[in-house]
Order: sequence, then structure tokens, then C-alpha cells
Amino acid sequence: MDAAPPPSVFDRFELPAASALLGWTLRAIDAKAGTIEIGFTIDERFANPQGMVQGGFIAAMLDDTHGPALFAQLDGEMFPVTVDCSISFLRAARFGNFIGRGRVISCGKTIAFTEGELFDHDGTLVARGTFTSRLVRGESRGHVS
Repeated sequence: MDAAPPPSVFDRFELPAASALLGWTLRAIDAKAGTIEIGFTIDERFANPQGMVQGGFIAAMLDDTHGPALFAQLDGEMFPVTVDCSISFLRAARFGNFIGRGRVISCGKTIAFTEGELFDHDGTLVARGTFTSRLVRGESRGHVS
């Protein structure tokens, strides 16, 4: 069984509804290094016509991985608004548990660059993405990604 992650910035915010829908759980975090590991649980509600996970939900999981890595590194003082992303879908994703791994590549005063990878329950990389975010000061109603 995985150990619970240490206290983090996410303890101060309510989980957004979109994150809850994706089964978002914090698995590991190193805010100083700008890395994070998120768990997701995806079922048949996320199906495309071929019976696989629809690509938009894969993109949402990646977005809900890279953003929290940056949000944690900034200790919740600023939050990222994704302004550009590029996602590569490497293989079809079947329903089940997924692991998202995100990291901050570079963070300036107003713009940040991050990336994320999404693995299925077998540890197979199913998608990866690179993101550009604008940093916004203000109150967040959750861990904005």
C-alpha cells in the first residue's frame, strides 16, 4: 500500500469537481523540485465510440497533472492558466487506474513551461504533453490546472 503523501498546499483547497470526476489523488509531491505524481481512476463514462478512453479526458488528466506541479512549487500564491499545450497520444488507453507525472521545466514571473506524462495501470506510457501557462495571482477555488 502506498504511504500517504506529506502535507502539501493542496490541503488548503477543496478539490475541484472536474478533478474529483477524474478520480484525482495526490500520490507524491516534491514542491521544491516542481515534481508531482497524481493518481486517476477512469471508467466507462469516459468512453469514445471505440470503447477506449476519449482523448479529451486523457488531455484533462495531463492538464490536471502539470498544473498542480506548478501550483505546488508556487505554494498556491499564483496559479497557472494553460495558454498552450501539445499532447502526443502514444497508445490507446483502457479504463482503469492511471498515474500522471508532472514537472516544472521553467518558471518565470508570468510564464511557465511544464510537462506531463500519463501511464496506465501496467506502467505503459499512453500520452505525454508540454504546456505553457500564464501565472495569475488571486484566489483559487481549487488546485487550478
